[in-house]
Amino acid sequence: MTSSPGHGRGAYAYARIGIETSAMSASPHQLIVMLFDGALMSIRTARLHLEEGHTTAKGEAIAKALDIVNSGLRAALDHERGADIAHQLDSLYEYIARRLIVANLNNDTVALDEAEHLLETIASAWREISPDRDPHAS
Repeated sequence: MTSSPGHGRGAYAYARIGIETSAMSASPHQLIVMLFDGALMSIRTARLHLEEGHTTAKGEAIAKALDIVNSGLRAALDHERGADIAHQLDSLYEYIARRLIVANLNNDTVALDEAEHLLETIASAWREISPDRDPHAS
């Protein structure tokens, strides 16, 4: 089965609309989960490109993860209402961003793994405090 040259663009546009629709209808909590998911997916993509020797694609994936951490997760922190926890998360996000930069510059899988592990740990905790979560569910 062959696909037309425009098929890939159409699928991409459809996926993009789906993501934008999800984001528009998401709660603030769900938006943060989406940011975590996007950053983690970008890190995993970067790892695959690193393993395959695709330096440019690896750099682009890490840049996307960095953008999500800095312009998404860090920017979403409420320093007035969050006080100490917001400050601690800001410091942790800054550290994760530095590890991503090291991973990119040095093709350092240990730094990439550390950034992924830290983000996954925070994301897991964030999912646990979901206002939509049934406290009686196991």
